[in-house]
Amino acid sequence: MFKFKQLFNLRRISTTVIMSAYNEKQVQIMEAAEKLFADKGFEGTSVRDIAEDAGVNQAMISYYFGSKEKLMEAMFTYRGTSSLLQLEEMVQDKTLTPIQKVEKLIDRYIEKLLTNQCFHRVVVREQMVNNNGFISDKLQEIKRLNQALIKELIAQGQRNGDFKKHVDIPLLMITLVGTVSHLITTQHFYREINNLQSLTEEEFQKHIRKKLSHHLKAIFKATLMYEQ
Repeated sequence: MFKFKQLFNLRRISTTVIMSAYNEKQVQIMEAAEKLFADKGFEGTSVRDIAEDAGVNQAMISYYFGSKEKLMEAMFTYRGTSSLLQLEEMVQDKTLTPIQKVEKLIDRYIEKLLTNQCFHRVVVREQMVNNNGFISDKLQEIKRLNQALIKELIAQGQRNGDFKKHVDIPLLMITLVGTVSHLITTQHFYREINNLQSLTEEEFQKHIRKKLSHHLKAIFKATLMYEQ
C-alpha cells in the first residue's frame, strides 16, 4: 500500500501505476463503502452493509482490507493519491505559467469535488464528527501534502514577480474548496433562485462548472496578482 509521505519521492510514477495497485473487486468494494460512509457515516456502516452493497461476502472484505478501518484508509489512498500526483505533475510542468497552473488547479478542484460527491461528503462528515483519530490523521496528511504543493506553485509566481509576496494560502484554498462545497450542498436552492429548473441535470452541472470556474478564477487573480 502506498503511503502519502512517500509521494514527494515518487516523481516518475504514473497515476495509472498507482491506481492499478487495486483490482476491480477492491475498487467495487471501496466504491460501495464510499456511498455508505457518505449516507450513514463510518460508525453507522457495518462490514455486512458494505458486503451486501458490493455484492461480495464479508470474508472477501477481510481478505483484501483486513478491517473496516483499513478499508477506509485504502479508500482515501485510492482517491487521494491520484489527485496528489496530478497536482505534483502540474506544479513541475515547465510549459505552463504560474497563473495558468492556478487556473488549471481551480478547474481540477471543481471537477474533482463535483465528480466525487460521495467521497466529498465522507470527508466533510468525518471532519465534523471527528470521532476517529486515524481518519483525522489521514485527512491532515492529505491536506499538508496538498498545501505544500500549492505553496510551491504560488512561490513560483512570486519568484517570477507575477504574484504578490504575502498570500494566505490556507485561506485561499478554503475559499476554493468552501465555495464549491457550499454549491454542492445547496445546488437545488441555487437552481431555484436562478430560475434554472428547465435545465436537465447534465446541463445544470455543466452550467455550474462554468460559473464556478469564472467566479473562482476572478477571485484568485485579484488575490494573487498585482493590478495591471
